[in-house]
Amino acid sequence: MPTGTYVHLEDDLEERFQCAPGPGGWRYTSTRSDGVRTDLVVDSRWRQIRVEVVTPTWWVRGGVTGPEVAWVRGATEYGHTEYGERASGFLTDSPGFLVAIARSLQTAGQDAADVRLVRLSGPSLAALTATWRWRLAGTSSHGTETGPLPVAEYEITDLATGERTAFHLAGDVVLAAPGIDLTELESVPNFLG
Repeated sequence: MPTGTYVHLEDDLEERFQCAPGPGGWRYTSTRSDGVRTDLVVDSRWRQIRVEVVTPTWWVRGGVTGPEVAWVRGATEYGHTEYGERASGFLTDSPGFLVAIARSLQTAGQDAADVRLVRLSGPSLAALTATWRWRLAGTSSHGTETGPLPVAEYEITDLATGERTAFHLAGDVVLAAPGIDLTELESVPNFLG
């Protein structure tokens, strides 16, 4: 079960995470040094069936329901509101979501796809739905003490702005992404089918 630490460089925050395959899919949990908690559960096709993101004042709980994403967003002072949007899942600044989306493309046998997602951002977890183009740019093998480590490089293009970023994925662990550094990994990634 991979356990480790990511550093969010822009805000100098640490995200302590662990992830593991489960009976019907995969689960990623994390806690950041600013108090943000993430719990992401996917099914065997890597659909985000249960998502919970909690900041010190706001929370979001939701998941994929057929062709839509449904969620409830709330805060102690303001109550809660239900939302729904035609999308494939959620995206936040936690690397766990990069893993889930990339693996869903692999499971579907796609090297590239336009993916509509609900992006949760900021301390209030504001939601914005947009479409990004995801593309598997290539796979390389890196030698390690325990044998070769296959690393996939994904390119993500924001279709609204044309901005392109890339990240590197080994199994169910993001090795590097814009603004994210993997600083500690206590066990090898899971390579799930």
